[in-house]
Amino acid sequence: MRQVLAWAVDHDPAIAVRLTAALGWWWLLRGRLPGQYGLLRDAAGRGETGSDGWCATQLWLGIAALLLSDLAGSLEHFTALRDAAAGRGPCRALADGLAGRAMALHNLGRVAEATDDGRRALAVAREIGYPAGEVHALGILSFAASAGDDHGGAALLARQAAQITAGIPGSIVRWCSYVLTIVLIQAGDLAAAENYCGPALARSRDAGDLMNEWGLLPHMVTLDLDAGRVEDAAAHLREVLQIVRRAGGRLEQLNCLDCCGYLCAATGRPAEAVTIWAAFAALFGQGGGVDAPADVRRRNEPLRAARQALGAGRVRAAEERGAAMNLATAAE
Repeated sequence: MRQVLAWAVDHDPAIAVRLTAALGWWWLLRGRLPGQYGLLRDAAGRGETGSDGWCATQLWLGIAALLLSDLAGSLEHFTALRDAAAGRGPCRALADGLAGRAMALHNLGRVAEATDDGRRALAVAREIGYPAGEVHALGILSFAASAGDDHGGAALLARQAAQITAGIPGSIVRWCSYVLTIVLIQAGDLAAAENYCGPALARSRDAGDLMNEWGLLPHMVTLDLDAGRVEDAAAHLREVLQIVRRAGGRLEQLNCLDCCGYLCAATGRPAEAVTIWAAFAALFGQGGGVDAPADVRRRNEPLRAARQALGAGRVRAAEERGAAMNLATAAE
């Protein structure tokens, strides 16, 4: 397929656009999408703006940029998709563009705008009978509600999404469990979160669904640590880091760094905890991301304890070391 695509980009742009649009789901499922960003961009540049193939390519570009933690780029691609589809009236491309914008805006900390686009995406998806689009919109609205500390509303929206199963690909069903895991952890209901995370992780492994596997594993680390399963937490963290480093998923590598801070704090390594959290903060900010308030609050206590154990001078040295790290060094 790489040879066919390389040839098509130079000799038959229409075929290149059709192939990249068709391969998007497979690349996403197998954890290959971030590495296809350059190819997708080349194909989109050769397609007719607003065509079905061009719209599909913009969708995959937006998702790939999100996984690469290029939030501004992701928002740009999803906005282009929304604008191109707007003239068609309610359609799948419009629902996808709005939902993608909502996710990018949520990660940028622009929660009110994310909620507005999420609601519009939900309305379009329901109007045209697009269940996968409805699920995505509900999941994103759940994330936005959680960011606004409406944890009850977030869990309700996530459960509504999980109830939609007819005509839904298995990867999206598993993604609903991923959404529920996150919002329940942010609500502090870790026991309920584990009921969703463990089975969804097992199903993702059975299906070879690396996208959901790498999404769920960092949260499994959180649940392991809460239950005192330190060795399991370390094994899960090592596993997901190996996956996302191969795949090039920058966003999930950052989530792994956050987990590593908790693991170091739980195993009596305050200098390493402060170092890795300083690296996380610096690298996370480079992409323009904004930490969820619930995540900030949950991290505050172990980070305060680690700083107190070190003293001012050692804290400063650890923070400077972490802030100077690039992502590859921090992940290693």
